[in-house]
Parts: sequence; C-alpha cells; structure tokens
Amino acid sequence: MSNNPLIAGIQQVGIGVQNVPEAWTWYRKVLGFDVPVFDEKAEAPLMTPYTGGIVQKRQAALVLNMAGGGGLEIWSFTSRVSQPLSFKMELGDLGINAIRFKAPDIHKAYAHIKANSQEPIGPLLKLPEGEGFWGQDPYGNIFQVTGDSTWFQKTSHPVGGVAGVVVGVSDMDKSIAFYEDLLGGLETVYDLSGVFDDLPTTIAGQHYRRVLLRKSFTPYGAFSKLLGNTQIELLQALDRSPKKLFKNRFWGDCGYIHLCFDALDMNTLKTELQGKGYPFTVDSESSFGMESAAGRFAYLEDPDGTLIELVETHKVPILKKIGWFMDIQKRKHQKPLPDWMIKTMSFSRVKD
Repeated sequence: MSNNPLIAGIQQVGIGVQNVPEAWTWYRKVLGFDVPVFDEKAEAPLMTPYTGGIVQKRQAALVLNMAGGGGLEIWSFTSRVSQPLSFKMELGDLGINAIRFKAPDIHKAYAHIKANSQEPIGPLLKLPEGEGFWGQDPYGNIFQVTGDSTWFQKTSHPVGGVAGVVVGVSDMDKSIAFYEDLLGGLETVYDLSGVFDDLPTTIAGQHYRRVLLRKSFTPYGAFSKLLGNTQIELLQALDRSPKKLFKNRFWGDCGYIHLCFDALDMNTLKTELQGKGYPFTVDSESSFGMESAAGRFAYLEDPDGTLIELVETHKVPILKKIGWFMDIQKRKHQKPLPDWMIKTMSFSRVKD
C-alpha cells in the first residue's frame, strides 16, 4: 500500500427500502441519523451492471449521526418496486448481514431503543469483545450496537453512527486478504471458531468462524475525525452452504446494498486494487453530483460479490441554508477539517 492511508473510514452503508422518507424517520428518531447531506431523486445511469442493464430511477438520502461514525444512504427505486428478500436471511449468508452502530453507553442505548422502537431487540450480551446487543429495524434488517473508542462529539442522542458491518463470507482466508488489500494495516481483534450464544441465528448449534478486523482511526482525510475506527466482522457458516443475499435481485433492492468507504486518492487506489486482482466494475471517473454534494465514485466486489463502494468526496455542503460548500479538491493536504466546520453541518438537522 501507499505510505499514506488511501481510505479514511466507512463513509456510509446503503440500505435499500421501499419508502425513503418513512425509513429515514425511523433511523432519525431511533438511531439519531438526523443530519442530511443530500436527499435527491434522479436516475442511476452508471449502475446498469447491477440493475438489469436498464437505467433505473431512484431516491437516495445520505444522512449522518453527528456523534461520529459512518452515515447511512437510505435508498429506494422510484421506477420499480424495490424487491424484498424471498427467504429469511441467516447470519453467514453472503453479503452484508448487519450494521454495527456504536454507543457511548451501551445500557443507555439499549434503554432508548427499547423505549422508542416497536421492533424486536435481543438481550444485552457479553460479546467476544466488550458488550452489546442485536436488534432489527422495521424492514427486517439486523443491526448490532457495540461500544467504541472514537467519537467526534457528545450529542444528546444515546446512539452514534456506523462503526462497522458484519459480512457473511464463504472463504474466510480469501476475504481477510481482500479487506487487508483494500484497507491496509488491519488489526485482527479476534479469530474464533465454534458455536456462539450471542449470534441471533435460528439454526441451533450452528458452527461459525468469525473474525473481527479493525482499522484504527488515523487523522488523515478531511472527514477522518468524524468517521473514526472501522470494524469489519467476517462470518463464515461452517455447517451449511450460505445463500447469496442479492442473487436474482438488483443493487438497490431491499436490504444492505453496499459498504461505502471514504477514498482519499482514487487513482492510486484503483491502480493498487486492480494490480491485486480486484477490478472496478463501475467508475464515474469524474465528479458526479448528488444534489448539493459531489464526488467520484466506484464499485468493486469482495470475493463473494458483496458490493463495496468507494467515494472520493469533491464537494460537500457545510451550511446548506446559505449555500456554503466545501470544495475538498482545492485543499492541498489531507488534514482533517476543523471540528467547528464539520459541526456546522448540524445546522441542517431535522428535528422531530
């Protein structure tokens, strides 16, 4: 890898839903994602490799939790009905199984979600590292809430942003190599095999190999302080052949559609990843506008076809109300933006 990090952290995880405003209301009230970066309706012409060869229309909203962590891109087709999964997902199925949200105080987060969501929530558990709990959103998507050491600021909300994801894989060693090549400098927090009581699986006695990889925060990249640590938990089901979550469905259909990283130097990243056998399947090549934000985006696939998005941010709204945008490309360095500047994005917070 290059001397400097090429990825700052998880920018967002895409969630395919059938109704963006309704889903955002839940994620805003229950999990604190109340600051919009963009919310727009448009066509997705570059994504035809994953949308049946046809240009589809969509609505997408990128929303942040200002305590720190990655955001969510809440996404829906508008030219067709977003298709749900035709079977019940089991942990270890191929794709993004769950988002890991972080909380400064697990017990407060647990009480808040229990009080504000009608959806099932599991018990507080001792995890292989720390403690946490599992829950689900109104659309059947599983999530986990855990502790974390990286925070941008204190907010009044008891839950923070995206700390990581749980990804189902078919060949653990191949997947570890992929994420190491992609992110570089990963710490293996644990590598365990067996039956795990904390995993919400309906298959009794299911054996897994689970590996937690962590990329620790480094102050390099405009938004690195907001994004914090990156955690990728890989989960391989050892007793069965896992199903592919997006087989015979489009990118953008219901569920976790992609894992998006904040890329700092797309040209170098592309050269390095292609040299290691991971070609870009989509590349906007130049800046692509999303309402008042813009950047170059690309996609590649992990060894099981799970979609990884890379976004090199070029323009971002700092204070939408007065039309103040930050042109990242004009900066001559990759130092983090000043805290006060990122905090002004909170002025566009949506209050319920």
